[in-house]
Amino acid sequence: MNMALSSYYIAEAICEPDLADYKRDDVQLMHAAAMDALDCQRVLKKVGLNLVGELLKGQGEFLEFNHFPEGDVYDKDTGSQYYYHAHRGNEEHGHFHVFQRPPEDNRPRHLAEPTHLIAISIDAWGEPIGLFTTNRWVTGETWRNATETLALARTFELDHAWPSWPVNRWVSAMIIAFYPYLEALIRHRDREIDSLETSGLSDIFENRDIEIIGQLPISLQEWATCLASKLD
Repeated sequence: MNMALSSYYIAEAICEPDLADYKRDDVQLMHAAAMDALDCQRVLKKVGLNLVGELLKGQGEFLEFNHFPEGDVYDKDTGSQYYYHAHRGNEEHGHFHVFQRPPEDNRPRHLAEPTHLIAISIDAWGEPIGLFTTNRWVTGETWRNATETLALARTFELDHAWPSWPVNRWVSAMIIAFYPYLEALIRHRDREIDSLETSGLSDIFENRDIEIIGQLPISLQEWATCLASKLD
């Protein structure tokens, strides 16, 4: 895993997750999800597509900062949501922002802003290369602490085929497969926010100098291999 992403704010170093504290059943679930994500990429590659190309089909001109698809992908039954956009450059083509809502915030008349789970960086070839957390102003989310956010991550599911069945399956599988990474990054995010509050910095959640709070490089194939080795 040799990718290094640029960032606007990262303080405390983040270690890649250790699977020692995860039960075998959890590792099996993560491995199955990693293989599912790889399979989604495989079937797209067979017809000359990748995740981004599949998602952008019929979406018009690709403009920085615009959400793709327009209006986001949203499952009205589960409250799960994501969109893809680009604005960071360097090794990254763009990234998926992935969100979830609790059931009480997913009622038609009381639809609340979702909670941001993670962003997934994608390279120019449509491969996932990193995960990162952001400050609240970046997505306008309903901010929840790490414990609540991680609980929501366990309920994430996109169960429909618009705008792409393989991309929706892939996003859902990535949240399961990389749950230990989410845990490391989201708990790190909360520690950094606490540290900034203790330092006396005000209006942290709207501070434009604090955008990306933490990030880790990933390789889906390497992670699937790592998970498999824990099941031997």
